[in-house]
Amino acid sequence: MEDYYIKIFEKKLNKENLDKIKKIKNSKVIKFIADSILLCEPDNVFVCSDTLDEIAYIKNMAIVNKEENAALLTPGHTFHFDGYYDQGRDREVTRFLVPKGDKLSSALNQIDRETGLNEIKSLLKGSMKGRTMIVRFLVLGPAGSIFTIPCIECTDSWYVAHSVDLLYRHGYNEILKIDEDKELFFTLHSAGELDENMTSKNYDKKRIYIDYIENTVYSVNTQYAGNSVGFKKLALRLAIRKAHREGWLAEHFMIIGVSGPNGRKTYLAGAFPSACGKTSTAMLEGEKILADDIAYVRNIDGVCKAVNVECGIFGIIQGVNPVDDPLIYKVITSPNEIIFSNVLVKDGKTWWLDMGCELPDEGINYSGKWYKGKKDEKGEEILPSHKNARYTISLKTLPNCDEELENPNGVELGGIIFGGRDYRGYVPVQQGFDWIHGIIAYGVALETETTFAIVEQEGKYEINIMSIQDFVSIPLGTYINNYIEFGKKLNKAPLVFGVNYFLRDLKTGEFLNSRKDKHVWVKWMELRVHNDVKAIETPTGLIPYYNDLRDIFNSVRKTDYQKDDYIKQFTIRVPENVAKMERVIKFVKEKVENAPNEVIKTLEEQKDRLLKAKEKYGDYISPEKFIK
Repeated sequence: MEDYYIKIFEKKLNKENLDKIKKIKNSKVIKFIADSILLCEPDNVFVCSDTLDEIAYIKNMAIVNKEENAALLTPGHTFHFDGYYDQGRDREVTRFLVPKGDKLSSALNQIDRETGLNEIKSLLKGSMKGRTMIVRFLVLGPAGSIFTIPCIECTDSWYVAHSVDLLYRHGYNEILKIDEDKELFFTLHSAGELDENMTSKNYDKKRIYIDYIENTVYSVNTQYAGNSVGFKKLALRLAIRKAHREGWLAEHFMIIGVSGPNGRKTYLAGAFPSACGKTSTAMLEGEKILADDIAYVRNIDGVCKAVNVECGIFGIIQGVNPVDDPLIYKVITSPNEIIFSNVLVKDGKTWWLDMGCELPDEGINYSGKWYKGKKDEKGEEILPSHKNARYTISLKTLPNCDEELENPNGVELGGIIFGGRDYRGYVPVQQGFDWIHGIIAYGVALETETTFAIVEQEGKYEINIMSIQDFVSIPLGTYINNYIEFGKKLNKAPLVFGVNYFLRDLKTGEFLNSRKDKHVWVKWMELRVHNDVKAIETPTGLIPYYNDLRDIFNSVRKTDYQKDDYIKQFTIRVPENVAKMERVIKFVKEKVENAPNEVIKTLEEQKDRLLKAKEKYGDYISPEKFIK
């Protein structure tokens, strides 16, 4: 290590922490830590080498520093509050740093790299004075694998340092072994100036900038984990670029191991925008969860293999109750190491929206002391728990955690699912005619209503390509083409499915599906992967036969599935689907530069099939009309 760096470290690190740094031989790691110290000017630096004592120290410091509170009756539980205006991913201030001469899709939020670096570094300058910088070394994906990406996060938040311990695999020993040319991801985060509640004070100066030239994420004046834990969706943006260069996929995927006949297990991946059913699908009772949020997917000898980038869950807690989500409800109400964020706290217990019981009329929450009817400065009522309240927990705590979580070779994907909030159009479950049709008709054409997981107007209807559009750091057309070409090179591509858990009756507005029906759709998909059941060809894809669903409802839900329900759910709604195709075609033409020719062709062909079916059967077509 150069004397220049030694002098920087000796000023801020005690001997124990300095010794940990001296064991690191990679110059990029040393430079990043040193530059972060010089920029943020912490009083001291704590280097975590992943010992049990150090992990316990971080958790304790989060409590001592009042970023977390342990005043809960259930052992292992702590709670954390983000600032009132810091409750979700903030699209407006999350930007790619784009150098002159480079170009990203116009659909993506971006800023000139030099301008952005000057701005973010000016906000980070001296931001850690009076505080400790915590250095965490992590790996994305199982250690020692072709999937592995080593990472470093420097932060002044003990809450963030504790969160990453639950969400990611430890990486100090991996960092000690890596070659000089190994690609790494870096994150520098500061909560900025804090108020009396230990929350970020200058939320108007919140910035989350992604520098893909240096594989670095910068965030400041924010504590919400989606903004401050750099290896969630922020590093996904970096991984997408790496995947593009190397010919694999970095995806917004959950992965579930679905049990089938004779003891077999089939892995299905699924992409859903936040609050659209991704985690609840991954947590289906009786199945195995491998991933709930982000996966890396590679072609290994012609086989589609995937791993969970993470090893924990940062899950939305609203709606988790003993009826709809019995497994996860039991886990988060039992003694486990869990961080609850932005829930209501009363009488040593945590409370959240739609948890299946009456909530207290008062308590403390992200707004401070809360009481029923409390309003904010705009006159809007403050809910007891935020709609985007979360729980952070290690996957290995779950009794249904899949045994292959740490398999360095990954698991084979039998199918890929795309689903959003589509109240009017698509049927609850359908299968693409082939890889290209499925990827385009269900992935590229994924529409959803924006939700509380994003800081902007809730209820806005939008297209969200592959449920990853916010995170794509290469041109969207290039990203879609990568997907198409990836499938072509596989010996056997996964089947592609579209799901819609949110279909409503056009007249009454009532949902046509129970929240638990998703288990039936998943079981049908598992059978389709192995060609154990046939399907009906419709203009938008292959759909189930009634008798097959009736049998699955009987075995999985223990209910009698009525033919009338089947007809309502799987009727092809021609006007709504034609309008959907037209919206997506317009979006692709306006927003997706250099879209592959297959995209418009596939969408136009689906529109033509719908119009021909309309000529023969009318606007609303019973699934039985398509039975040959």
